Amino acid sequence: MSEVQRLSVLAVQQPADGRSPPRPSMFVSKRIFAYLPPYADGFCHRTLGNVEPTPEALWWEGFGPGGHHGHWDKRHDLGKLGRSLLKHKMTWKSRQADVDTCRMKGKHKDECHNFIKVLLQQNEDTLFVCGTNAFNPSCRTYKMDTLEALGEEISGMARCPYDAKHANVALFADGKLYSATVTDFLAIDAVIYQPYFVQAVNYGDFIYFFYREIAMEYNTMGKVVFPRVARVCKNDRGGSPRVLEKQWTSFLKSRLNCSIPGDSHFYFNILQAVTDVIHINGKDVVMATFSTPYNSIPGSAVCAYDMAEVANTFTGRFKEQKSPDSTWTPFPEEKVPKPRPGNCAGTPSMERYKVSNEFPDDTLNFIKMHPLMDEAVPSIANRPWFLKTMVRYRLTRIVVDNEAGPYKNHTVVFLGSEKGIILKCSIDGVDDKRIVGMQIDGKSHSLWVAFTSCVVKVPVSRCERHGRCKKSCIASRDPYCGWVAEGACRKVVGNIKSAFEQDVEHGNTDGLGDCQNTFVALNDNPSSYQGNEIFQHGWLIHLS
Repeated sequence: MSEVQRLSVLAVQQPADGRSPPRPSMFVSKRIFAYLPPYADGFCHRTLGNVEPTPEALWWEGFGPGGHHGHWDKRHDLGKLGRSLLKHKMTWKSRQADVDTCRMKGKHKDECHNFIKVLLQQNEDTLFVCGTNAFNPSCRTYKMDTLEALGEEISGMARCPYDAKHANVALFADGKLYSATVTDFLAIDAVIYQPYFVQAVNYGDFIYFFYREIAMEYNTMGKVVFPRVARVCKNDRGGSPRVLEKQWTSFLKSRLNCSIPGDSHFYFNILQAVTDVIHINGKDVVMATFSTPYNSIPGSAVCAYDMAEVANTFTGRFKEQKSPDSTWTPFPEEKVPKPRPGNCAGTPSMERYKVSNEFPDDTLNFIKMHPLMDEAVPSIANRPWFLKTMVRYRLTRIVVDNEAGPYKNHTVVFLGSEKGIILKCSIDGVDDKRIVGMQIDGKSHSLWVAFTSCVVKVPVSRCERHGRCKKSCIASRDPYCGWVAEGACRKVVGNIKSAFEQDVEHGNTDGLGDCQNTFVALNDNPSSYQGNEIFQHGWLIHLS
């Protein structure tokens, strides 16, 4: 069975009923990283007395329009996030007959429960829920405010995986359900090639699926995992009775490139998490966390992708393998059939075809055999936005608040790790931050810095950061800074006439006592300081 045919049974469409504040400077890419110990805010608790959560328990407090998908078993009971906040609890257990059938098929008793894997807000009033139901997936609809069941229970096949260990993603778009998951009991019919689905995004005329899989184009090098983005048209109704009937006619996929550039690129190939589309500096962007393989040295990266670049990749060349033993090469553009495979019916380039089942057989047969694009999707600035190496954990989760602050004009990124550590990053953009030129202005004692998109002027010293701490001022060995009679660290440039102290050569602080509560608050202007770290309220804060 072809790849497109296998995917078609996984992605299901189900019918459903005052003054502007100033924007921050664009050249500052990262501000503060706060390393929080696990459960530092008191919201997560390690134990809850003798309460033993059950996998069938469904807790509901209220989710945003984006919905949620996932499962909670004895390790992931949503109730552990704060029972005092929860409004309703409902238990949906598997029928005994389903449990008995599950056990007869050789599954362990701990696997024969109803693990919730899909939890979506279908509309303003209803909640759509699917569970594994002892390896016989089922779905239900509930009232949002009371968790009262609505309508009949329906099959969860192609909407929900059989096994709670299998990753899945789902969302509602234009009243239809889109789901990507493994479809069969034994997981033989895995979508794509041993996939791990991470995120589904509704954007423009398409639904985009982010996942990782074994890269068949590199099968000569063993099992190499690649991060992918795939897309299908929202108005795709399947092909003709001859080709791809009741199967996707628009499925295409491409590699996501998150790598450190150089003579030999270092790739982060294990896609861990992806945000929804967020708007930053006039661009529609998704941000994603990547890691190194689990059998290698831990390392993580965060890459950002412009959705315009993602869409542009699907207009490029296709990839093909002419024989099972040959290498994959670009397909000649002049041989691609018309209309171009992968476009949506009814669009300007496809005006002649109002619905997908009217596409000519040549177009359908081509996309059936050529779903892979030749070019990878580049990250913004062609490099990771954030790197984390030389630590014993990987970053596995990411969420973004792009309306932070009193004026909702800042973006804050929260990164979660496999060890329970949370990193908080404040950013002002994801544009190219490479410095392309610098020039000293001797008259104003400033430094002009040229970036690809702007030029900024910064002072050559930050003497005021030492405040009234003489030891810190002298130890800095900064030729632009000196200790003055007023008892403060000041800029000493030009023809200064007043006396000052400094020791640029040695930084000798013998006889100078330690300083307490004499520093200027660094957080007053965190983007101004380079290469410092302090302890504040129990957090190790890096300023970069």
